[in-house]
Amino acid sequence: MPITQTFIESTLHLRELSKFSRTLSESYLERVRATIRDIIADPRLLDRFELQRNGGRYSRTLLFGDTQMSTWAILWPPGSQTCVHDHHCSCCFGVARGSLKEMWFRAVNDKQAVLQAVAVREPGYVAAVLPTGPNIHQMINDTDREALSVHIYGYDHTMQSSSIRREYEVVAQ
Repeated sequence: MPITQTFIESTLHLRELSKFSRTLSESYLERVRATIRDIIADPRLLDRFELQRNGGRYSRTLLFGDTQMSTWAILWPPGSQTCVHDHHCSCCFGVARGSLKEMWFRAVNDKQAVLQAVAVREPGYVAAVLPTGPNIHQMINDTDREALSVHIYGYDHTMQSSSIRREYEVVAQ
């Protein structure tokens, strides 16, 4: 059975979650975490999509989007990474396959940040943060295997091309 927007919406209750996203509360984050856990718990669901590929760079495939939120599957080829950034909206993600290194930073000013912590995120890991920031981080696939993650952001993908609010340059402490 081919995957359709209606199938995704009804199976994962994303439209209902989107309506709830206007609250931007801890209870919203709990619902998002549960939704992401449901998505990544069934690898067959994501395998049914034609996921975008962009050579050696990470690539995003829109799974669901409306005026309140967008849900993306992100493929991470070996060696791919984001810039160091923070978000203008809620940012929630879970690792479905492979592993990702997440690096957390502290802002020095509006353009620079210093490294604070590093963690490896394995399949099943789920995180969610509100846009109370700065929540400055970078995602890296430093393994030799492709990784797959699912992200739910609190923004309208037709109005903004990305959830990234600001990019930072890394400086030494």
